[in-house]
Amino acid sequence: MQSAKEQAKALPENPGCYLMKDSTDKVIYVGKAKNLRRRVTSYFLPNRDMKTTCLVEHIDHIEYIITGNEYEALILENNLIKKYDPHYNILLKDGKSYPEIKITNEDFPRIYKTRRILKDGAKYFGPYANVKDLDDYLEFVSKAFPLRLCSGPLSKKKDACLYYHMGRCSAPCIGKISKEDYGVYVKAVENFLSGDDSSIIKEVEKDMMKASKELDFETAARKRDLLSALRGMQVNQMVEDHDSPESRDYVAIEMRSYLTTISIMQFRQGCLIGKALYRSESLGDEAETLFSFLVQYYSDGENLPRDIYLSHEIDFELMKEYFSHEFSRRVNVTLPMEGKHYRILRLAQENASRDVEKRLKDTDNTPALETLRNELGMDRLPRHIEGFDIAQLSGKYTVASLIVFRDGNPSNKEYRHFSIRSLEGKIDDFESMREATSRRYSRLVNEKAELPDLIMIDGGKGQVNAVVEILEALGIRDRITIVGLAERNEEIVFPGHGDNLVLDKADPGLRVLIAVRDECHRFATSFNQRMRSKEASFFLLESIEGMGRKRSEKVMKTFGSVEAILELSADELAHRAGIPLTVAERILHKLNF
Repeated sequence: MQSAKEQAKALPENPGCYLMKDSTDKVIYVGKAKNLRRRVTSYFLPNRDMKTTCLVEHIDHIEYIITGNEYEALILENNLIKKYDPHYNILLKDGKSYPEIKITNEDFPRIYKTRRILKDGAKYFGPYANVKDLDDYLEFVSKAFPLRLCSGPLSKKKDACLYYHMGRCSAPCIGKISKEDYGVYVKAVENFLSGDDSSIIKEVEKDMMKASKELDFETAARKRDLLSALRGMQVNQMVEDHDSPESRDYVAIEMRSYLTTISIMQFRQGCLIGKALYRSESLGDEAETLFSFLVQYYSDGENLPRDIYLSHEIDFELMKEYFSHEFSRRVNVTLPMEGKHYRILRLAQENASRDVEKRLKDTDNTPALETLRNELGMDRLPRHIEGFDIAQLSGKYTVASLIVFRDGNPSNKEYRHFSIRSLEGKIDDFESMREATSRRYSRLVNEKAELPDLIMIDGGKGQVNAVVEILEALGIRDRITIVGLAERNEEIVFPGHGDNLVLDKADPGLRVLIAVRDECHRFATSFNQRMRSKEASFFLLESIEGMGRKRSEKVMKTFGSVEAILELSADELAHRAGIPLTVAERILHKLNF
């Protein structure tokens, strides 16, 4: 039987879907492709990341289905994922979003908490970050107003339920109250949530004072807590029109190893109405995982926004075609690089990043660290690991990333990046690595700070020996173990002339080093992109009336970034940049919109 790699090379060069199966014939991964052979063979290229390596190790054989075009492949992929529930695909799991209060669109409306927004004519109030206040308020409403709690058709009721006999329901199901009288109760709740009526708060205040005067402190305390909840419910709330054309979602993905978190922030009518985190496990890359998630998330067509802003570049045209064909909706899907949408997206990215880091910290990596210590011949457990990587674009924007792992998990707050100053446009990874490590460890030595147990360099002998020179010059070479991770066969590289160490891809110690390397790549690349966006910012400034090259250069040199400029008022910007006030106002208007 052919190996999985050989099967991949034999695939046709047609659009379609591929199904990767294990030795038990179970589907473990489903994907789509414009060119099946090219896409699937890419999984078997050397130097793939840890996620892909893990997936490939479990592939026994590959099946495929040819489609007429990539769009048909997209629809088929979604159906196959639903059918087979593959272990290594992104699987949509409910996220934790802020709840809202829903007043249903019925003759006798119900009022309850929900996290699902539908285009059903109902009124929604919220979202509410303090769920306890929300629950306290709904409990108060259920006691103060005899509103129905049942959800079935009223016409089929013959007898009133227990809530009617307890005085908690006005029993519209058997005609005990008219639609007009019932509407008075609903209007009272609606007016309170809209901020138009504070009589409920005044009534509770009155009850609290009465209980206090009567020395009924237990009742007074309950009324005080209820009063706090009621006031919290009225702060900055509004009825949300979820059918508004001014609607946008921000979706950011963060992946660490196989752990995936996707953060969504939803804006309607200019207001943040909800946030959610979706957790899953996936071995795809960020782009394909994000694409698959979007198809699942918006599959019912409900609450589809006008604009979707993404943290990673996907096939935007295919995504737009999906929305247009399936829901007859024109949705703008894009990756912002500057401006307010970029800043909001960064918040979503931060939420996703923090969540993944929290999940990682719950993992005990001590056995893997023990294995790594034995394999590297270290005299202590490598609890503090620092990794370096270099990223550049045609000699421009050369940066080094420093990432820190503690107890086998990323310590994001200790990450650093270095803009390489010594190259003057040349491409020299050795010199870049010397500069970055010299700056890092000179500072640690001068501050008498903690040194790492292990340094991992993304590279081969040349990069490793370049760093050894720096450590020797600083007099700390004998206090730190240093290795490299070469791209070819994930070989562990030692300083000097010693042989490289090749371990099984599933080795837990090697997996720690690969995780450090992958995180180095991610952090270096993201910073490199931000550096590139500064150039985009320059051209944006230059396009504004009254801003030429010299003024744009001066503004960027003075403030460094668009974010820093947006922190200023027009007067401050004009004064500090030495530009006319009218031009400063144009800049802020342009950058905000």
